[in-house]
Amino acid sequence: MLDVGAGTGLLSLAFAEYTAQVWAIDSSRAMCEYLRVKAASAGLRNIETAYASAVSLPLVDSSVDIVVSNYCLHELRNADKHRALDEAFRVLKPGGRLVIGDMMFSLNPLQGRDRRVVAGKLRTLAARGLPGMWRLLKNAVRLLTGRWEYPANEAWWQQALQRAGFRDSRIEILAHEGGIAVAHVPAMSTAPAPTPQSAASLR
Repeated sequence: MLDVGAGTGLLSLAFAEYTAQVWAIDSSRAMCEYLRVKAASAGLRNIETAYASAVSLPLVDSSVDIVVSNYCLHELRNADKHRALDEAFRVLKPGGRLVIGDMMFSLNPLQGRDRRVVAGKLRTLAARGLPGMWRLLKNAVRLLTGRWEYPANEAWWQQALQRAGFRDSRIEILAHEGGIAVAHVPAMSTAPAPTPQSAASLR
């Protein structure tokens, strides 16, 4: 199993009991070290941490059965999300599974759910009084300067998964801002190789 954006190991530690090997990837050295020590203290010897980016995974092709990512990819611009999906596809074995839990909305005012999510966030922060208004102001500055997160909505994820080559994708939109996407790498063809006689007939 590969955990992309493993952080403190919420998923990696849980999966370690059920799989032979867990690769935990994070772009923070501090998080990698934290998870390494945490795994050692739990006596888990099958978790390997690596300081790396989602857009350049340090694993060979077709080496893992499942790739998971939890609240990581919204930090990437859309072009880098595409690269991350391409990398996930590359390292998965035929028939392997991708599971992503993340923000799944956009700032598109033409989409009903996007409007509801954003409006809900604004109401929640405003209800917190001065601290909430201060956070709203900071987020507005980050958005205007291009330093805010880059969440994408359900339609974007469906298209992106298909573009990367994944099949049988499905997305469950949750009551809050998030969603869960599940998709598979196509399995290898089970059709028998042509015999010399049948191959000759194709000439």
